[in-house]
Amino acid sequence: MADATPTAPRGRGAALNPEQRFNSLHLEYEEGEAPERVATKFFIDHSSKILSRHSSPDLPFAASLNPYRGCEHGCAYCYARPTHEYLGFSSGIDFESRIMVKENAPSLLRTELLKPGYKPITLSLSGVTDPYQPVEKRLRITRGCLEVLSEARHPVVLITKNHLVTRDADLLSELARFNATAVYISITTLDPELARKLEPRASSPAMRLDAIRSLHAAGIPVGVSPAPIIPGLNDSEIPKIIEAAAAAGAQFAGYTVVRLPFAVKDIFAAWLDEHFPGSKNKILGRIAETQGKTMSHGDFGTRLKGEGIWSQQISTLFKTSLRRAGLLHRRPDPTNEHFRRPMDPSGQLELF
Repeated sequence: MADATPTAPRGRGAALNPEQRFNSLHLEYEEGEAPERVATKFFIDHSSKILSRHSSPDLPFAASLNPYRGCEHGCAYCYARPTHEYLGFSSGIDFESRIMVKENAPSLLRTELLKPGYKPITLSLSGVTDPYQPVEKRLRITRGCLEVLSEARHPVVLITKNHLVTRDADLLSELARFNATAVYISITTLDPELARKLEPRASSPAMRLDAIRSLHAAGIPVGVSPAPIIPGLNDSEIPKIIEAAAAAGAQFAGYTVVRLPFAVKDIFAAWLDEHFPGSKNKILGRIAETQGKTMSHGDFGTRLKGEGIWSQQISTLFKTSLRRAGLLHRRPDPTNEHFRRPMDPSGQLELF
């Protein structure tokens, strides 16, 4: 008799907790705490640095700031899942239920900006996991970082799929006064049922459109990211997502094509088995045609958009949708010309 298809626990995106790549690191659960119980736990991250710089030519920012490692939203397709393996966790249920929290992120950021040799560069908040995942409502770490950035008039770009970003419209509005920010709201689908399956703990599509509306009303440059585009699953929704976002006040848009590195390909395949078994082979086949046999191109220039016929069709549909809606393909570049050092908590005055 064939084994039953694994089923994701309620409120989770992953149905698996696959073995991680680094065998020297391994998380063992105490009795009664197996991941199948799926109680989200938070751990203090004692990182001594908060900014991660990169040299990737296909990313429109120079460095990222990540208040959290792991993400409660539980998107089965998330390319960031394998980053949890460096911590001894799994890419599966661990990634969305064992969250590392950088409580001192705001103070680390302030210390970085106060260094005499620091030069302001456009930051992404955040480049890996969502800065507005549910626990942010209570911990307010992302808000603390924005308070520092707002005080310094430091350029920052955000991307999120959580309506909670509207809580910080006051700080984002202040940054917008100095042309120092832009926000992307990620909308993968307008179908609330599909969204609940695909991104179980993220805001509903209607709430994300409301976030665009609220940010636009507050004078904050805001756009939409219909991403990731999953060929055979949500690519047909591109025109409607762009149209709805434009009607809500979006000014620009960008997208990426899904890629499934390492264990993510198995996690997403299990998700398809549970929710779209009849379309599994078609969807995985199209992803393979777009991202290669590994399901995740590593080359700059192709990893974010893919290649081949499906990539070309997605690109054409996206650009046509932008023209019809009157949106820009590129966000405005935040400027650092108004940057100033934040206040030194030691009380020392800067000498000129």
